[in-house]
Amino acid sequence: MKKIPRIIVIAQTISSYGRGLIRGIARYSRLHGPWSFFSERGEPQDILPLLKNWNPNGAIICTAEEKINKTLIPFDLPTIVIPSKGLVAGYPNIFGDWENDSIIAAEYFLNLGFRNFAYCGFSNLEWSKFRARYFFERLAKEGNEEVFFYDKPFLFLHKDWQNELEELADWLVSLPKPVAVMACNDERGKHVLEACKIAELAVPEQVAVLGVDNDETICELLTQPPLSSIAVNTEKAGYEAAALLDKMMHGQKVPDENIIVQTMQVVSRQSTDILMVDDESVVKAVNFIRLNAKRPLQVEEVANTVGMNRRGLERRFKKSLNRSIHEEIRRVRIELIKKLLLETNMTVSQISNQLDFNEIPHLTRFFSRETGMSPNEFRKQHLGKIQKTS
Repeated sequence: MKKIPRIIVIAQTISSYGRGLIRGIARYSRLHGPWSFFSERGEPQDILPLLKNWNPNGAIICTAEEKINKTLIPFDLPTIVIPSKGLVAGYPNIFGDWENDSIIAAEYFLNLGFRNFAYCGFSNLEWSKFRARYFFERLAKEGNEEVFFYDKPFLFLHKDWQNELEELADWLVSLPKPVAVMACNDERGKHVLEACKIAELAVPEQVAVLGVDNDETICELLTQPPLSSIAVNTEKAGYEAAALLDKMMHGQKVPDENIIVQTMQVVSRQSTDILMVDDESVVKAVNFIRLNAKRPLQVEEVANTVGMNRRGLERRFKKSLNRSIHEEIRRVRIELIKKLLLETNMTVSQISNQLDFNEIPHLTRFFSRETGMSPNEFRKQHLGKIQKTS
């Protein structure tokens, strides 16, 4: 009888983050296994002692403890940790690319023309504090030294939910408007939107809100208006974690090796659907560029659309957005290419045809010049083997 590896998986399946990791783990098992899984609900301290007689070969567990009791996990059991507070020493950890998440959030709000910024997180979660720090640092590089923070501890909020919402609403009212708020995750973004309702603040006209994780249940069903969010590639991270665990189970030493959940892109929804520019000509030009991003645009064509000469519109772009018309055209085209690479199975050839490039090498040179990598390299880095790359 074939001996099948027995794997304990304890993850937060209530969230898309945990479900994405499990999808990646399961995909690795289908391709390189099979593995036998124990993946019931519960806390590690409750489950692990009961499974000693099951003789597991490996474990991937989510825990809020920054130190794991060594009596819980046998010293010789290959284990990978999904920390929900701070990193756990002595084990490979799966955690987010917090710096890149925050850089993308800051640049997204800057590109929308915002001048006031805030961050809403949890003061007792290390990953939330890291995202806050990186958000501030990226904005400071653009001269935005004042970023407002709301960082109460993560608690069982239902115990004091009304007071929490009212306090959050008071904080939102106190902020200069319009303001762009990065939430540490989608759950916190939902809290901000609920507080906006209490405070009677218009979203996104007065408060624009961006979450992290792109949990579609939260972003599209449980929030009104729908919540914009930064998508992260948990499935790829789960696959890589399973591959690492497989090495560990075969006796390979993997000291100090962690799995990073890669940032993908902003998924824009109604909570940030606004351009904070007072100049109507610039707004009209930007909307024209967005609507026609599937074809090459000339600066003169954009200027003619708004009934201005090129030089005059260039001055207004620089004043309102701190970039030229040509830079905006390139930026919007690059974002569209990224979206098609990450969200569809279209080949580079198909994308080239759809976006009216003369030939594939033209698209590749354009994309590589702007991003530092080819379209296939970009797709592979973010999606691994999830989608085809040719």
